[in-house]
Amino acid sequence: MKHESFPLLIHNGRIIDPGQNIDQVGDLLVADHKIVRVGGSVTADQAKKLDATGLVVCPGFIDLHCHLREPGFEDKETIATGTKAAAIGGFTTVCCMPNTDPPLDNRARVDWVKAKASREGVVHVLPIGCVTKGRKGEEISPMAELAEAGVVGFSDDGEPVSNLQVMRCALECSHRLGLPIIDHCEDKELSRGGIINEGRVSARLGLKGIPAASEEIMVARDLAVAKLIGARIHIVHVSTCGSVELIRQAKEKGILVTAEVTPHHLTLTEELAYANAKVNPPLRTEDDIKCLIVGLKEGVIDAIATDHAPHTLKDKKCYLELAAFGISGFETALGCVMSLVHNGEIDLSTLISKLSCEPAKIIGKSELGTLKAGSPANITIFDPNREWVVNSSSFASKGKNTPFEGYQFKGKVMVTIVDGRIAYRDESLSSHVMKSLFLIGEDVGEGDERSEESHHD
Repeated sequence: MKHESFPLLIHNGRIIDPGQNIDQVGDLLVADHKIVRVGGSVTADQAKKLDATGLVVCPGFIDLHCHLREPGFEDKETIATGTKAAAIGGFTTVCCMPNTDPPLDNRARVDWVKAKASREGVVHVLPIGCVTKGRKGEEISPMAELAEAGVVGFSDDGEPVSNLQVMRCALECSHRLGLPIIDHCEDKELSRGGIINEGRVSARLGLKGIPAASEEIMVARDLAVAKLIGARIHIVHVSTCGSVELIRQAKEKGILVTAEVTPHHLTLTEELAYANAKVNPPLRTEDDIKCLIVGLKEGVIDAIATDHAPHTLKDKKCYLELAAFGISGFETALGCVMSLVHNGEIDLSTLISKLSCEPAKIIGKSELGTLKAGSPANITIFDPNREWVVNSSSFASKGKNTPFEGYQFKGKVMVTIVDGRIAYRDESLSSHVMKSLFLIGEDVGEGDERSEESHHD
């Protein structure tokens, strides 16, 4: 993914790096793909200059949970389109789930994704390997082989490992390898046939619901097994108050658990009972949202991850009962969660930490989530006050399936820098700035940056 990198001086931005406890207005110098100097007033005569006055300059966002769909579901997304959408969302690194066709359950398939991402991706792509062969839950995958291939964890994604002995074996193996099990917690017997959250809305509409207990039972089970072994486990897309409390108690007992929450579970409720808001786990209640936000603030939930799940128009433009689960989340993520900042529910530094340094620690890639001098220059620059309206027809992602269509957000990514090169720049930047950025990445045309499962999430 290396391209020629020109020196760049990012001038007068609000530099926020939670991992270094930095929150100050100043300059940041990038050269030779790395961060050279952070803070204060920097002079660099040979560097191109980006005036970041009024903008936030922070470590590049890291998404622990997304679906790039390739190989096998290229009608939904490709590595090229997905990483371009990720860059627009401010993500410099994404971890892709293995529910492809074929699934990522051996080294050759992981190597194929890495090679494809190296050729066509505009952000870092870190594959996640399968827990079990074929994601069938019957026999663990060659986990050591997958670890050698460079996976950052193991998951069967939308297929929870229901067999407890298989789960125990997988946790023991992952523990020896020093990688986490990335755990989709769902009791399929309880959730079978469910469409939306089981509760007042499902009862009113006469729809089969997915109870909170279907998530919480599996969270409790897997935390108990992780405690037994002393293994690391990462709980994905937490959605209920009960799950937050179980994770809180587990952390207090010293269990090696981390957790993530999605932007949509932080902001939307079960009242949105239509196809583009159909997601697994389902949107829950206002009380659940309050618990999730408190969990974020208190460190019970470690990261925000999109669970980007693009689908075709055919998958979503149908009856709710027949629609696929999933939301196309890369391009709306920042605008969505910035609403929590503007409403005073979470502070900006905490939000940035949940999108950068904390997810980096979970996957053992701390160098990807910092602005520390000498680190790779992975940087997100955003305007916290820029208002914009969601228009899915302009998405770079093939997936136009968003419940945020027509929403007005406040907070927009302006520039995404990956290893010192421009992966994305907002077209509204001034012509002077646009010229400077074009000179930095000559392989990238103005306004035309080169792009670097099943029917469930």
